Amino acid sequence: MDSNSQNKKIIFKDLGLMDYKVCWDYQERIFNNTIAQKISNRQLAQDQQIETKNHLLFVEHPHVYTLGKSGDEKNLLLNDGQLSKINSTYYKINRGGDITYHGPGQLVAYPILDLDNFFTDIHKYLRLLEETIIITLKEYGIESGRSDGETGVWLDAQNPVKARKICAMGVRCSRWVTMHGLAFNVNSDLSYFNNIIPCGIQNKSVTSLQKELGCQVNMEELKSKVRHHFNALFESNTSAK
Repeated sequence: MDSNSQNKKIIFKDLGLMDYKVCWDYQERIFNNTIAQKISNRQLAQDQQIETKNHLLFVEHPHVYTLGKSGDEKNLLLNDGQLSKINSTYYKINRGGDITYHGPGQLVAYPILDLDNFFTDIHKYLRLLEETIIITLKEYGIESGRSDGETGVWLDAQNPVKARKICAMGVRCSRWVTMHGLAFNVNSDLSYFNNIIPCGIQNKSVTSLQKELGCQVNMEELKSKVRHHFNALFESNTSAK
């Protein structure tokens, strides 16, 4: 596959509720296979190269805290016994960013893309992930945006008193292949965030779409909106397989 023949088709899977480690291993297999194909293609004539595939996974996780490779373990405020009492697990993982929480009612999106099929610009990639959520929130009448120097999506980002994060992000990228992604608080139990310093950022709170609207959100409808805006921004086409 030559560099001008970009494959913007994306294989979409909604994994439902899945254990974090099981899903992480699943991501890793796709990620490693994609990288292996790119390396293999370099040894092949142009007309023999095999097109790399792109994936988008939607999932919810049972209660879990994850710490990025540059994170500080002190931002987890619980010990093993306390984690067990609240039916939560904890993993150190290979994405960027600090500590975050995943749990039921939170939409987690894992794009595993070969950015050679789109654009080789990780900054642009992160901004488009943020924009996917910003546009989705507008459909619910909520204005959101970015906070200078802090990846993710925020409400009232420029107001130190009111600033609150609604979507966290952390990614890994190798040979322009991505994994991990974003965590969008939809109907999340926000009390679980009290056990961490979210993303290592002091004195800023978190929120959810449910909290902002004052009612529970239809998750299937929200997933459809997120998927639609993701496709529009990445000029892609997702299909279930």
